[in-house]
Amino acid sequence: MTGAPPTGTYRLQFHAEFTLDQGAELAGYLADLGVSHAYASPLLRSAEGSNHGYDTTDHAHVDEARGGRAGLDRFVAALHEHGLGLVLDLVPNHMGVEDAHASAWWWSLLELGQDSPHAHAFDVDWAAGGGRVRLPVLGSADDLAELRVEDGELRYYDHRFPIAPGTGDGTPQEVHDRQHYELVDWRRADGDLNYRRFFAINTLAGLRVEDERVFDATHALVRELLQAGYVDGLRIDHPDGLADPRGYLDRLAELSDHRWTVVEKILEPGEDLPESWATAGTTGYDALAEVDGVLVDPAGEAAFTALDAEVAGHPVDYAELVHTAKREVTDGILGSEVSRLARLVGDLPGVPDGEVREALADLLATFDVYRTYLPDGRAHLDATVAAVRGRRPDLTPAVDGLHPLLSTPGTELATRFEQTSGPVMAKGVEDSAYYRWSRFVMLNEVGGDPTRFGTSVADFHAAQQARATHRSASMTTLSTHDTKRSEDVRARLAVLAELPEEWTTLVRGWLARHPLSDRPVAHQVWQNLVGAWPISRERAQAYAEKAAREAGTSTTYTAVDEEFEASLRSMVDAAFDDPTTQAEIEAFVERIALSGRSNSLAQKLLQLTVAGVPDVYQGSELWDLSLVDPDNRRPVDYAERRRLLADLDAGTLPAVDATGAAKLLVVSRVLRHRRDAAEAFAGYAPVEATGAAADHVVAFDRGGVVAVATRLPVRLAAAGGWRDTALPLPAGGWRDLLTGTRVVSDVGGAAVAELLQHLPVALLVRD
Repeated sequence: MTGAPPTGTYRLQFHAEFTLDQGAELAGYLADLGVSHAYASPLLRSAEGSNHGYDTTDHAHVDEARGGRAGLDRFVAALHEHGLGLVLDLVPNHMGVEDAHASAWWWSLLELGQDSPHAHAFDVDWAAGGGRVRLPVLGSADDLAELRVEDGELRYYDHRFPIAPGTGDGTPQEVHDRQHYELVDWRRADGDLNYRRFFAINTLAGLRVEDERVFDATHALVRELLQAGYVDGLRIDHPDGLADPRGYLDRLAELSDHRWTVVEKILEPGEDLPESWATAGTTGYDALAEVDGVLVDPAGEAAFTALDAEVAGHPVDYAELVHTAKREVTDGILGSEVSRLARLVGDLPGVPDGEVREALADLLATFDVYRTYLPDGRAHLDATVAAVRGRRPDLTPAVDGLHPLLSTPGTELATRFEQTSGPVMAKGVEDSAYYRWSRFVMLNEVGGDPTRFGTSVADFHAAQQARATHRSASMTTLSTHDTKRSEDVRARLAVLAELPEEWTTLVRGWLARHPLSDRPVAHQVWQNLVGAWPISRERAQAYAEKAAREAGTSTTYTAVDEEFEASLRSMVDAAFDDPTTQAEIEAFVERIALSGRSNSLAQKLLQLTVAGVPDVYQGSELWDLSLVDPDNRRPVDYAERRRLLADLDAGTLPAVDATGAAKLLVVSRVLRHRRDAAEAFAGYAPVEATGAAADHVVAFDRGGVVAVATRLPVRLAAAGGWRDTALPLPAGGWRDLLTGTRVVSDVGGAAVAELLQHLPVALLVRD
């Protein structure tokens, strides 16, 4: 790795309403906060109006709406003036093609077909389309009558398409029939597309960066920015979509001179990145799950499982729920991808027509990780084959025939199967099952395992020791632009595990007074309303609609059930309009708010102090009760954050109140110490508390600084507080960098009640 990894990053989401010049204005604040690097969302030219940047249309230019190259120059200059570096988010897997005219490569492909100089850049199955690319843009097949020829282009309402040389004579329909593309009914996207996409998004076409020409062309500007010293680290979006992630990372490491690089890779429990990958680690969802888990009370599991069965009307088998959701994906929105795999297989001896596709779909739905990287991960494929044989003995001949084909590294079939299994997992689990299973939604988070109801302190320490040993420069995070709910919403919802009876009584009343035919969706929504309260009616309604459509059990984006959604809106309105319900929500939120804040401070301290590179998502240095996007991309009030930070630096010791200043204190003091005393964070050793409330302490020594955090605060208070609980610190004086509290550790250790008299967390150094 070239240079030291960042000591802390701050994620900024750039778009037309928050430009690079506005980012430049924050450089001083970010330096004061204590980060070493700004961490930018994608900055290359993207689709018009894009608020995320993951739909690149031109890899050669910085997006003008975000400030353009001049804005980037000013942003980097401001960062450097304040001693900060830049981590850039790259999107190698796909590019935006919603407006064909905006992407010169896609336009050329549509105009010239396989003769286009850019045909090799895209993943098109030309044979399946009869030499044409199918574009699912028509409202219906009859809409071909709406085509018109204008200014040498084929037009369909606002859509513009090129006309191949020498094919422009005749009616618009005749012109269309001569093109290298075929406009089809949008409903055919599920089964008849012949180009690889990002997930099931028709307007994001897959790129073949495994082709050296494509890699070089898509990374030319990135190379320039790296060589100019503008970029110090990289975040790689969706590596699971790439044909050869290892090869890509090797080329990227060479291009970047081995700068710090992390990958957006979701690891399942017990899974690790391939050792051969040239990366420092992941973007941190694995760390998120570890930190969240240690704050959840396992004693609440039985009650929440019983409530879940009551809500659903039957015990819920989560594994079966996931399999069902993934099969809906393989048979629905990703049906085109599964059909392409079946075409590659062709006929298998002794296997009836249709069973190859069915077997492929069930293998994809049964896969227990996002993908393999053959030969790495072969055991997951073998286990999946065995599971499908047991589950579907009727498919055994097809599965047995597929097994050796899918196990052979580097073949087109094996590679495309790997590229498909990740999207099936993401759409089936993150975007479906997580919205269907309402048992305890705090655990339904990207990178998490909703079936694991809490993590012991011992297991947490084991995970962090492994991280310190094997992935000490991997990123850690608690909130991202993709999390299902913010860290502070999850921290508050974790309190429910300590109060299962109270929650059960409340939610039973709400479900009875405001009935919804889809009770799991209702339970999901009620949990999130409590987690994010106070929330505006508009935000609550938007979340409920998205949650219900993602669940897909009563309404979907493409088949909206107006009657159900009207009932859903009425249920959400009741939280604001029914005096009894509103009063109950507000009283319960008031009851759990302080414990939720304790959890927030605990998880933040843990995330910032364990091994790895901690990231702070924009605005989350104060309380942030955001839900899933677009709710988590609202404007951030940086004037308020600057004011509060100045107060802290003037000596104010904040209360754990609604201002969030206590969280800002934790974030700024830990980040500053990591930046200024990085050597104090080189090791990891658990510190095991003694006494009556020892189970409520998570503490560890990083080799020069000791982090101390409170867990399960409701049970702690009910049992009488800290009492004789102590930390066996080395003898002598200790000082808390957060509050200035000084304590002395003697033969009995340091009293936790004294350490945590002001805040539920502490960061201790020798005094």
